Amino acid sequence: MPARPDSDLFSDAGQKRAAAHAPLAERMRPTCLDEVVGQDHLLAEDSLLRRESGSGQLSSLVLWGPPGCGKTTLARLLATESGFELVRLSAVSAGVADIRRCLSEASSRLGVTARRKLLFVDEIHRFHKGQQDALLHEVEDGRVVLVGATTENPAFHLNGALLSRCRLLQLAALTDEAAKQLLGRALSEERGLGGEKTLGPKARRELIGAAGGDGRRLLNHLERAGHMARVEGKKSISAEHVRQSLGAPVLAHDRAGDRHFDVLSALHKSLRGSDPDAAVFWVQRLLVTGESPSVVARRLVRMASEDVGLADPRALGVALDALQAVQFLGMPEGDAALCQAAIYLALAPKSDSVYRAASAAKQAAERGGPVNVPPELAGSKREGARPYQNPHEVEGALTSQQHLPDAWAGAEFYQPGERGFEAHLHERLAAFRSRRREGRARRVDESERSAEGDSAAP
Repeated sequence: MPARPDSDLFSDAGQKRAAAHAPLAERMRPTCLDEVVGQDHLLAEDSLLRRESGSGQLSSLVLWGPPGCGKTTLARLLATESGFELVRLSAVSAGVADIRRCLSEASSRLGVTARRKLLFVDEIHRFHKGQQDALLHEVEDGRVVLVGATTENPAFHLNGALLSRCRLLQLAALTDEAAKQLLGRALSEERGLGGEKTLGPKARRELIGAAGGDGRRLLNHLERAGHMARVEGKKSISAEHVRQSLGAPVLAHDRAGDRHFDVLSALHKSLRGSDPDAAVFWVQRLLVTGESPSVVARRLVRMASEDVGLADPRALGVALDALQAVQFLGMPEGDAALCQAAIYLALAPKSDSVYRAASAAKQAAERGGPVNVPPELAGSKREGARPYQNPHEVEGALTSQQHLPDAWAGAEFYQPGERGFEAHLHERLAAFRSRRREGRARRVDESERSAEGDSAAP
């Protein structure tokens, strides 16, 4: 059966019918923008979003944020504040035909009711390009205001044409302070637990820690813990009630989504920041959530070149040794090798000079245009070419010949740092470059004298 717009879910009658048996998280949904917690950066009194919704001039939006931060609730409240009729589609079940029917109804009813439609698309990142393109025309001409919700980075999942028609708003996971505020309301308000139960400081900390910034999870855990206290005839919800309500911990992770890259980023930045304690934590966090150990090892290898480089030339070998150890031992035994490499990299001297040299050389190589190989370096003999100078046949094993194309002669892509082994490389490279500069100056002088001789010839 095709998906149908779910406007009744948000109607007053629909909410009243569901209220009697609704979960606590549903009962505690904010009824106005002032009740929304944790999103003050978007909903301040003088914010653009407040002004737009209050004037009925709401523009199309994409709401991006983690689960349980209030995306669905915010869409409903924005529709109410703006005087729009809200229609909901789920990107999981709606096809192109459902989208077109919904948009057609919105266009035809606009002239009858004079109420614009706010189309809320949950999990909009699941729409493929054809489904996203079906939204473009009506969103462009303003017949429909689109509010999409996604837990994934829209830049990766939404096409440019749709993004250009929407304003991107990023919602935050609930802070501990926002979670405390939400718990206080749920405990005291009549639609919540109505003052029936109290919550001690330790139990509160357990709940907030387990929720991880997810308001829906926070209230679900509170409801179960409250039920356990009720069964035991206890007025106060204890930390033990909370622990029992949590069950086995859910380690949120997605191998292809934002959380995956966020944790990898945390690992990399902990290594760069010389924090071995954080580094081994993030290594283990990735592993216990089911990440492939080869993914972790690849990040260590990358960091060894990008952020340690030649400040400690052994670092890359340590990272590669860890990769080999994991492949040889398998898991779970291989985790110790990854942690060993992470600790080594975290404590190694840091330098990004290799990374910067690679980036600068790449930019130069990509500029295009003809690139000449210096004749003395070419494999084929060319007329008039200087003879190749073999460094092994020269005192000090250093020549002054030019190795870069003429357009890049004298370029210095690599700038060594002053930490670790690179301090020694800095001195050696300075001597090498000085010799080559002398050679270039000599060649220019010879070339100029040759040109003067040619012009003086009869």
